[in-house]
Amino acid sequence: MCIEIPPKYAVASVVGFLKGKSAIAIARQFSGKQRNFNGENFWARGYAVSTVGFELEAVRRYIREQEIADKGGQF
Repeated sequence: MCIEIPPKYAVASVVGFLKGKSAIAIARQFSGKQRNFNGENFWARGYAVSTVGFELEAVRRYIREQEIADKGGQF
């Protein structure tokens, strides 16, 4: 996911909100759970952030290839 966050919002807050709400929605849709998500993890702990310096196309390529890298494959 590649998003642009306006400067008035804290990056950690936005990322935490997105990860939290999306994990709950996915768990409800695919696991049939309505409550009690304690101890379950859906997202990795980290994320990449840059204010300047990242080339947008390089970031997009990294995102597209992330699934392959996560499975231990080659690029």
